[in-house]
Amino acid sequence: MDLPSDWRNFRMPRALNRRLHDLLDKQDDGTKLTTAERGEAEALVELSEMLSLMKVRATSLERPKKT
Repeated sequence: MDLPSDWRNFRMPRALNRRLHDLLDKQDDGTKLTTAERGEAEALVELSEMLSLMKVRATSLERPKKT
């Protein structure tokens, strides 16, 4: 698998990360999220998890294999 040279810089854009935290803070404050907000939060969590998983996999591919 070829990785872009800047793969370590892949992360969720700040605006999306801020939006996710705003939604989670709203929920933590006891405010019920609308159906649209809940869907948005779930999608942003999935994106965050996918990016994290990509980094873990890329890191493991980058390490030299032990023989």
